[in-house]
Amino acid sequence: MPKFQSDGLTLAYESAGDGPPVLCIHGFASSGKVNWIDTGWVETLTAAGYRAITLDNRGHGDSDKPYDPERYYPSDMARDAIALLDYLGISRAAILGYSMGARISAFMAFEHEERVACAIFGGMGMNLINGLSDGNDIIAGLRAPALEGLTHPTARQFRIFAEHTGADREALAACMETSRQPMARADARRIAVPVLVAVGEADEMAGPPGPLAELMAHAEAFIIPKRDHMRATGDKAFKAAALAFLSRTFAQDRQS
Repeated sequence: MPKFQSDGLTLAYESAGDGPPVLCIHGFASSGKVNWIDTGWVETLTAAGYRAITLDNRGHGDSDKPYDPERYYPSDMARDAIALLDYLGISRAAILGYSMGARISAFMAFEHEERVACAIFGGMGMNLINGLSDGNDIIAGLRAPALEGLTHPTARQFRIFAEHTGADREALAACMETSRQPMARADARRIAVPVLVAVGEADEMAGPPGPLAELMAHAEAFIIPKRDHMRATGDKAFKAAALAFLSRTFAQDRQS
């Protein structure tokens, strides 16, 4: 995978297709490949005429994996995404984030508004503001000596997922400590770019999408039918809603 530098770290990315750029930012314990390539997102975006760029966040995939929790605040990872856009010579892109990637996308939209054409917050509703209640259980699950004996359902899910993807569990534990930093409600209100908030109907981790969308000036909510947090990522209805949102947003952008 091609690499670039950000904040003293070497990070991995991939790019496919031509057209308006869509930067895809994956969720916790995932990677660009697992979150976006294996689920068919890159194929979907490129077939629709977009350039799909996937990033391995610090601590994940083929990117550097520091064990210091102070290296994983959302603002830090948002700057990694901006550094990738700089490296690729892209002044402005649509951002597609899922779960932790949606939190990073929100910080990008707030702190680097001029670089974000629009944003899709997948798997992240009001818990962008309210925070993640079971983060400490996930950390304990990642650091446990074995899967056996883990009873917390979310901790078990992420431990199984981390083992399946061959992730560095110590780096993930460090990441979980600080990457779940909530966004202030007042900051969310100041996000001015168009946003689609898409959350699975059975997603208990994200929080409801409607109240978050209502906080922002140009946001809309979409409920992904019959999906929980883990199974919504590659959903066809989610992809269709995202493509329709991107088409509307870029059409409006060209007219303005």
